[in-house]
Amino acid sequence: MNSLQFYIDGAWRDPHTPLTLPVINPATEEAFAQVSLGSKQDVDRAVTAARRAFATYSVSSVDERLSLLHRIIAGMKARLPELARAMTLEMGAPITFATQRQATIALFHFEEAARVLATYRFEEKHGAGIIVREPIGVCGLITPWNWPLNQVASKVAPALATGCTVVLKPSEIAPLSTLLVADIMHEAGVPAGVFNLVNGDGPTVGEAIASHPDIDMVSFTGSTGAGIRVAKLAADTVKRVAQELGGKSANIILADADIGRAVGEGVHACYTNGGQNCQSPTRMLIPRAAREIAFEAARAAVETIRLGDPLDPATTMGPLVSQPQFDKVQELIQSGIDEGATLVAGGTGRPPGLNRGYYARPTVFGDVTPRMRIAREEIFGPVLSIMSYDSEDEAVEVANDTPFGLAGFVQSDDVERARAIGRRIRAGRVYLNGAGFDRSLPFGGYKQSGNGREFGVFGFEEYLEVKAMLGVAHA
Repeated sequence: MNSLQFYIDGAWRDPHTPLTLPVINPATEEAFAQVSLGSKQDVDRAVTAARRAFATYSVSSVDERLSLLHRIIAGMKARLPELARAMTLEMGAPITFATQRQATIALFHFEEAARVLATYRFEEKHGAGIIVREPIGVCGLITPWNWPLNQVASKVAPALATGCTVVLKPSEIAPLSTLLVADIMHEAGVPAGVFNLVNGDGPTVGEAIASHPDIDMVSFTGSTGAGIRVAKLAADTVKRVAQELGGKSANIILADADIGRAVGEGVHACYTNGGQNCQSPTRMLIPRAAREIAFEAARAAVETIRLGDPLDPATTMGPLVSQPQFDKVQELIQSGIDEGATLVAGGTGRPPGLNRGYYARPTVFGDVTPRMRIAREEIFGPVLSIMSYDSEDEAVEVANDTPFGLAGFVQSDDVERARAIGRRIRAGRVYLNGAGFDRSLPFGGYKQSGNGREFGVFGFEEYLEVKAMLGVAHA
């Protein structure tokens, strides 16, 4: 599975300077592939190709771009099992989850971009003139390892749909699935230079993209700290920056909800993708009187989780992605114990019977207070903090007492009551009563969870400039 070339200007090309990195299977802790790490020179080549291609691709017709998107969609459908397996091997997502969620949602983003493009009005009359929406230009896209193809697709699909060209840097930890997408792009006939891929690390390739003077926009998904660095590098060239960063989402369970059911569902929602999910509801807020019911329901939910080989279809939770991620999660679990939270389930160390792989024990803490580290820091692992409240106003206050604002969750048997609480949560997305994923609705954060939006028409318009043209009202 070695892939030592980059996709630049319509062909696979050798890196400027040979330097490789092993790709580690987190279930075995063993290297199973290698990729090349790029350099500033590789980014320069990719940007040059993208800039040249933009001159013609930006004026391609809607029908031409729709045809291209449909060929990409067909290619992804044909290779869905291969894409899912690559993600299972590179970042540990159980194969069932990788197929039904990781790969399938990536496909959804291309389908959604095609749906928006088919009816989008790039020109419309307004006052004494017209408003023209045009592709912003060359887009540098930097994506993470936790949802490798979801984040790639949510950026690449609208960029291509709007007429932009792309230089993509996937995570060096989980790069193989994106390399398969580059193959799909090539087979679909993406014009040379429209889509370019350079593997590499953040300090080298990521920073070269963020600071490049010929890149018009950078879209970044990752940690808040890295996002700040990207924004600072981009500021010198005043390029547009769209960011989807960290989260510490609250799940407010109101007193009229079925507490046991809501807690059980909240545990599983928190553990989606092994807890390596930026919008995971990692802070569960319950009425103080429901403490014992909540703890028992949480224990019961944890007992249903099946840890094991992520290639086994019966496995529901795989390993964390890497040794550093495992170490970080262990440190934060220990901090919860040291700061006096009640350990309801799980704890430090590997789960029983799993002596190899970066597996963490699904953990639930109770009696968590707002100042504890586990209540404030993004853990990015299967760790849930249960916090008690005495009034709905207190619950909302605690929910909003965070530098993050990516998502919120509310559970109530009264939908209007849930909606009223949801309106008070300072976050870019609020899920009521277990609502599912919707690819057409905008996704993005308030506060230090980022700026800009992805998905649907909002994500589409991130890649467009707005031009006012006067004197043509009667044209």
